[in-house]
Amino acid sequence: MVFEKVAETQEISPGQMKAVKFGAEEVLLANVNGVYYAIGNVCTHEGGNLSKGTLQGNIVSCPKHKAQFDVTTGKVVSPPKMLFMHPKINNEPTYPVKVEGTAILLEHK
Repeated sequence: MVFEKVAETQEISPGQMKAVKFGAEEVLLANVNGVYYAIGNVCTHEGGNLSKGTLQGNIVSCPKHKAQFDVTTGKVVSPPKMLFMHPKINNEPTYPVKVEGTAILLEHK
């Protein structure tokens, strides 16, 4: 298992989130009650930047069409809010997170 440092714990307070680069990927780090989670930062509906959305508890809402994802699992919890349309969207990828001291690390798969 190879882990890479992507952020410091003081950068993301409880209830906050931050986008980071992890290799070629954009990852969303979220702090839910002091526990850090990492999912894809690009909405699987139309590519919205999840870090520009809102985080309530463990649910992040995309700023584009309000699709919602659980940051603890990456699973879709609510599809996009689009009048008369019900598009199917995919879950977000998840990334194993480890905290060492104040460093937030993600595992390369």
